[in-house]
Amino acid sequence: MKNPRISDPNTGTRMESEYQRDRVYEKTDFRKNPLRQGEYDGCRFVDCDLSNADLSGFHFTECSFSGCNLSVVKLEKTALRGIQFKNSKLLGLQFRSCHNFGFSVSFDGCILDHSSFFKTNLKKAIFRNSQLHGVDFTECDLTAALFDNCDLARAIFENAVIEKADFRSAYNYSINLDLNKFRKAKFSFSGIKGLLDKYDIDIE
Repeated sequence: MKNPRISDPNTGTRMESEYQRDRVYEKTDFRKNPLRQGEYDGCRFVDCDLSNADLSGFHFTECSFSGCNLSVVKLEKTALRGIQFKNSKLLGLQFRSCHNFGFSVSFDGCILDHSSFFKTNLKKAIFRNSQLHGVDFTECDLTAALFDNCDLARAIFENAVIEKADFRSAYNYSINLDLNKFRKAKFSFSGIKGLLDKYDIDIE
């Protein structure tokens, strides 16, 4: 069967699209041999380097990235549906540029410093054992999201929905509750300081 044709998100021209299902890519340097634009269903990427890649217009469904470098990857209209990132580096990613429909991601043991989820739907999203320094969650829907053992230093929470979100084992966060919807959000006693930073008081 011929590969389907898709439109280039930058030029609008029609082009042949790659389609891969259940394929494993291991220790591949995509900086030298770029991944072809198309649809990837149930594929696994292990110890691959996709840093600085342009993944605009790609469709990833139920795929996993383990031990990969995806720093500064371009994600314009990229579909990420049921995607798992584990022990991977994702510096400076603009997840806000992704296709909204079906957007679903989880992270375990990842570094996401300076990435942006601005206005992204992250309901029930899972962040585990990850570093999220300076990550932008402005206007995100984080209802029932889990931040398990995550470093949220300088992460931005403004006009976000964090209702029922679980921050009990997260640390280094600073969240102004006046600027966010927080009903039934869960925090640990040791994390209370991060909710009172705006008052400039000492808690001992």
